[in-house]
Amino acid sequence: MPFARLVAIVRLAATASLFTMFTLACWAQEPPATPAPQPPSTGQRLPVLNYTKPVSHFPNPVGPYTPRRLAAPNLANTGRIDQLMHDGKLYLSLDDAIALALENNLDIAIARYNLNIADTDILRAKAGASTLGVNSGVVQNTPGGGVGGLGGQVGSGTGGTTLGAGGAGAGAGGLVGSTLGFGPLITSFDPIITGVLQSDHAHFKCTSIFCGNFQNTTTGNFAYQQGFSFGTNMSIGFNNTRTTSSNPTSFLSPSLSSGFQFKLTQHLLQGFGPSANNRFIRIAKNNRELSDVAFRLQIITSVNQIQTMYWDLVYAYENARVQQESLAFAEKTLSDTKKQVEIGSLAPIEVVRAQSTVAQDQQALTVARTNLQLQQLLMKNALSRTLRDQTLAGAEVIPTSTMQMPPNESIQPTQDLVADALRHRADLVESRIQLNTTEISNKAVRNALLPSLDLYAYYGGSGAGGDQSAYSTCGSPSAIPGICAPPSSNPAIGYGSTLNQLVDSTAPDKGIGIQLNIPLRNRAAQALQIRSELEYQQTQMRLQQLENQISIEVRNAQFGVEQNRASVASAQAAVDYAKQSLDAEQKKYQFGTSTTTAVLQTQSALATAESTLMSAMAAYEKSRIELDRAVGVTLDHVGISIEDAARGQVNRMPNVPYVAPRKDLPSITPAIQQPPQQ
Repeated sequence: MPFARLVAIVRLAATASLFTMFTLACWAQEPPATPAPQPPSTGQRLPVLNYTKPVSHFPNPVGPYTPRRLAAPNLANTGRIDQLMHDGKLYLSLDDAIALALENNLDIAIARYNLNIADTDILRAKAGASTLGVNSGVVQNTPGGGVGGLGGQVGSGTGGTTLGAGGAGAGAGGLVGSTLGFGPLITSFDPIITGVLQSDHAHFKCTSIFCGNFQNTTTGNFAYQQGFSFGTNMSIGFNNTRTTSSNPTSFLSPSLSSGFQFKLTQHLLQGFGPSANNRFIRIAKNNRELSDVAFRLQIITSVNQIQTMYWDLVYAYENARVQQESLAFAEKTLSDTKKQVEIGSLAPIEVVRAQSTVAQDQQALTVARTNLQLQQLLMKNALSRTLRDQTLAGAEVIPTSTMQMPPNESIQPTQDLVADALRHRADLVESRIQLNTTEISNKAVRNALLPSLDLYAYYGGSGAGGDQSAYSTCGSPSAIPGICAPPSSNPAIGYGSTLNQLVDSTAPDKGIGIQLNIPLRNRAAQALQIRSELEYQQTQMRLQQLENQISIEVRNAQFGVEQNRASVASAQAAVDYAKQSLDAEQKKYQFGTSTTTAVLQTQSALATAESTLMSAMAAYEKSRIELDRAVGVTLDHVGISIEDAARGQVNRMPNVPYVAPRKDLPSITPAIQQPPQQ
């Protein structure tokens, strides 16, 4: 048979084998997940891009081997900011601030990636590979609201400030690992095809008459392997060799040999059943749910931060207004005092006292104005992805919402609030999911304690063919006398006939067997199983501790609302008294029974009382924010759609209760008014 023809036949057979194996790969089903009790979820799967589906071979055969091109991150601000800009100023209500944060805040944008990362873990686990975990921490790298060196510290970590991937253990005391995911080895659920095509040409220096001086070998070997969720492994091997040799002892040249073997192996003890082999799939799905809950917690945390920053901005705005009014009053009093000194009705020392008060009020206004500018900068940074736009960077932020305390606040029983918190708190749901994940892993770890007992069966065959070698045929010029054979009357056996021998029982190879592997003492598996149980109990204790902590947080938050409401009432009474005192002191001054110093001191007391009232109102609003966070109802009370947050596009505006719109919006804010020079 000519060499070129044989090569063509080998290529055709290889193509047919590859097509058959690809067909089997397409027919292969994904391993089913074993039903298991799932922890309660806080909502449906978030509408983000789904990376759990692999790229198919059809219509693009090389699609699974081509990297996906992801869109570059969008670092531009949404158009909502431009809509709120008027005359170079950013007019911002609390609802607008929350909406802008959901669209532009970088903490939320960074946490949003964890949803897609968790999808990739599901895709990886469906192939039988171990999971890489998801970061369930909260990103807090936005300064302001008690975070970022301004009353607190920024956390660390790319996808979350709380390190730890999907419940996996991590620790600072050395290299600390976790038993999560341990168990029997899993054969790849994705079919694997291997192949070898080789052409070898060898020449030898002969030292014997039985030696040939050359040998040409063409090899075409293919194999298919796949694992299944019940602990079943399948393998198919198909080997082909064509050899041309000058060795006189080789009866056939070229000689053809083919062989195949189909083998099934079933784990009977270790590695048996879906609970051991599907553990990574179930853990990955739990981690996907965990990422949903963690993203919900991220939204709650960021929204609470934005609300806190907004009320800090409102306080700074109102405080600047109060200090500006106090300075204006002191300047007017100084002007009146100078006139009365000129006509001799007051002693010159009163001018010095009035000037001292003006200087003090100027200092207070400078502090209030710089604090307002800082709060405006922090707010713009929290509500945008970039401040490269000079118009936005230099814009003043005008809060258009004011603080409002409800006249009659309903007091819900503490036990009811605690019960609501135990149902709604996202971090509690996270702990329950992690407990369920640990339980899934522990079942696989217990399975790994068993000896390895595998039942296997195989069937195969072999075939041979070719032409009688000229070097071993008597009468041939290349034959060696004395060791040659007479010409054969049998015709040459072609490659097709050789393949037929594989399945016609000419040379079958079949059998069944069992393989046992018993690790004596089994100390490593024992240690792993004990540790997994201890970690499970540790997670249970942590869950109970978290429930106790939540109960205390709810009670403390409720106490904070009551205390701050009382503080607002006290501060309001102080303002009313200060106004009446100032009015009385001004009347006494008009009748000559009071002094400039007394009037200025009374005005200063009024300014202090008004600032205290604004501070108490801000503290009250923050305490309500904290109560909603402690109970876990922030998103419900604010009216935030978690779907909008996942998309980064707000279609339904938030609606924060007990917030009043500002009635007067001055064209020039106190923040940019410069105190007159003396």
